[in-house]
Amino acid sequence: MASLPVSGMVVSGSSSSRCSHKRLVTANINGPKIRFSPLSLPKLSTKDFIEELSVRSGGYRIPITTQMEKESGPKTHGSDPVVVAKLYAIMEAVADRIEMHKNIGEQRDNWNHLLLNSIHAMTLTAATMCGLAAASASGEPLAGLKVSSTILYLAATGMLAIMNKIQPSQLAEEQRNAARLFKQVHGQIQTLLSVGNPTFSDVNDAMENVLALDKAYPLPLLGAMLEKYPSSVAPAVWWPQQRRKQAKGIGKKIEGNGWDRELEDEMREIVGVLKRKDKADYLRLSEKALKVHKMLAFSGPLLTGLGALGSAFAGATNPWAVILGVAGGALASIVNALEHGGQVGMVFEMYRSNAGFFKLLEETIESNINETNVWGRENGQVYEMKVALQLGRSLSELKHLATSSSLRNIEEEEEFGSKLF
Repeated sequence: MASLPVSGMVVSGSSSSRCSHKRLVTANINGPKIRFSPLSLPKLSTKDFIEELSVRSGGYRIPITTQMEKESGPKTHGSDPVVVAKLYAIMEAVADRIEMHKNIGEQRDNWNHLLLNSIHAMTLTAATMCGLAAASASGEPLAGLKVSSTILYLAATGMLAIMNKIQPSQLAEEQRNAARLFKQVHGQIQTLLSVGNPTFSDVNDAMENVLALDKAYPLPLLGAMLEKYPSSVAPAVWWPQQRRKQAKGIGKKIEGNGWDRELEDEMREIVGVLKRKDKADYLRLSEKALKVHKMLAFSGPLLTGLGALGSAFAGATNPWAVILGVAGGALASIVNALEHGGQVGMVFEMYRSNAGFFKLLEETIESNINETNVWGRENGQVYEMKVALQLGRSLSELKHLATSSSLRNIEEEEEFGSKLF
């Protein structure tokens, strides 16, 4: 029997009696005695809990492997604070480079517009003066117009030679590419810090990526500027040299971590398509753009130089010199508008960068396939999705591309791998 004392209850009567009585109430409650025993729960480790959730959700198992357990299982140790601090330091440097390349790219794009407009104005003014000099009778007005026209032509020739040498539109495209690629590195480090377990190897990889980008897209003009008229066209390279891992047939593990034989064969077919179609096509376009680029860069200063020569000998008694002075300026304006107004240098750099993109994609796919241990690769399902997005395709379209490539006849026209560009 349990006894429950209740005290302090105040019972109030009616308002007419204006009195109150306090009563102490004691209640006796009869009931069974309840005994509490400790609750036993099954032991469930964090690893088992994650695997159970993965199985129930139908997703793939995320491998978290240590250096000591790389062959067999997931890693459980926490991130090293020194590693995290180094990655944050690299992120700060990358953010600064993004801002630098963005600002310098805008500056060099302004150079292209300002120099082009200035050279246009000087060339057309010189051609007009040359024509007026021929219309003048003789004497000081004729000499003044001839001298002024010749000086403007010579100045335009010198400025155009410098402009063709540095190619401001191509420089601006390089800085835009650099800013975009540095943003990719910044995002990769952020993702690694958020969901990954960074190691010193990740720090070294991030450092190599930053230094490779610095080398591929230098900021200074003198000494370090990229060759604007190369003798042969090659894809742009902005990543560190891949350490190729040769796959060994004996003991190669291909099952697990989202990988299987079918996915490996699919990735090999994708690499073949990119080599035969996409990269080859952009290299062919780069060669054509380079030829046009060289021809226009040589023609512009040549025409303004001929215009300067014609204006120096222009006069009423020398009509051929007048024609050369006027026509040279008009043709030079057309050539400069095509080269710098059409930004042929930028087009060449864009084609070269696109070829480099496909070369990088080939190398990363081959690097994953050639890794003998599947736990050393990126998760197969995640990587397949990334490749599909980079090529502008869905997963079903990517599989269809690989299947059609493996079954096509030699006479059939092969489809391009990328749908983005």
